[in-house]
Amino acid sequence: MTHECCHEERESFSFDRRLKITVLLFTSILLCSFLPIPILQPLHESLLSYLAKIWWAVLLGLLLGGVIDYFVPEGFVAKYLGQKSLKSLLYAVVSGFLLSTCSHGILALVIQLHKKGASNAAIVAVLLAAPWANLPITFLLIGFFGWKSLLFIGAAMLIAMITGLIFLALEQFGLIEESPIAVELEDYSWDRIRHFDLKRSVRGVLSGIVSLSNMVLWWILIGFLFAAFIGAYVPSHIFMTYFGPSFGGLLLTLLAATFIEVCSEGSAPIAFEIFQQVGTLGNPFVFLMAGVVTDYTEIGLLWVNIGWRVALFLPLVTVPQVLVVGYLLNQFP
Repeated sequence: MTHECCHEERESFSFDRRLKITVLLFTSILLCSFLPIPILQPLHESLLSYLAKIWWAVLLGLLLGGVIDYFVPEGFVAKYLGQKSLKSLLYAVVSGFLLSTCSHGILALVIQLHKKGASNAAIVAVLLAAPWANLPITFLLIGFFGWKSLLFIGAAMLIAMITGLIFLALEQFGLIEESPIAVELEDYSWDRIRHFDLKRSVRGVLSGIVSLSNMVLWWILIGFLFAAFIGAYVPSHIFMTYFGPSFGGLLLTLLAATFIEVCSEGSAPIAFEIFQQVGTLGNPFVFLMAGVVTDYTEIGLLWVNIGWRVALFLPLVTVPQVLVVGYLLNQFP
């Protein structure tokens, strides 16, 4: 009963101020695009095209994220991340899928997991897996790329696993900071499933949806606007000249993604626009992953809370993998 009451106290159905402003901005631009002004016609077509492709994916991802937020106990995710083993890394990657949060929203959570005993390797694996293997982004990418999105998600999870294994080796040889000693976590239960209550469950899931919306939906809308303007007004030859399917093009894509500070869900529409312009999968994959592996917010948080060597090795280990995978994906038609 205490578990349920505590959750009810955290329930919130109010939308964040940033989300309200972004929705107002997005709606205003969309409505203006309907005006019979020639210069707005390309923007109108671009916006409607994106909305038609992925509205269902956004709604489904938020719904499933709300279900997980309410029904999956917090301690269940944290319990299995403290061992320095391959099994712990597998749990970390799966946890990244279940956490259903964006690259920015995951930061505070992984630091809390680290304080409770999660290893450095597991934390890095969660950081890499969560933005691109979580439920909302899975459905968002499927809406954009169809079955090819599975290549993105699988590659992201593979990079998370490989990086975790490398961090285990780095720690074993004393090249990075030592992981905390795993501590006993609080007990958790599945009472919300065993003692299902429809009214309370609906409120809990809706609260989770609102919380997840406040975290990621405004980024999605910002990404829509970026991608729509790019698709409407940036000539395709610019992409082929500077961001084409060559190794130099991959490097420029990596550099651009490093400076474009957009959440994972917001990057997906831009990545799809790159795919439409360039015609290969490698460049959009590099754009998606670079926002995670070179994110200065993420690196800074690791530096302060875990250690400067862990922070520095994150891009050193992951960037070469991202470029190699991007090059291989560019070989697909």
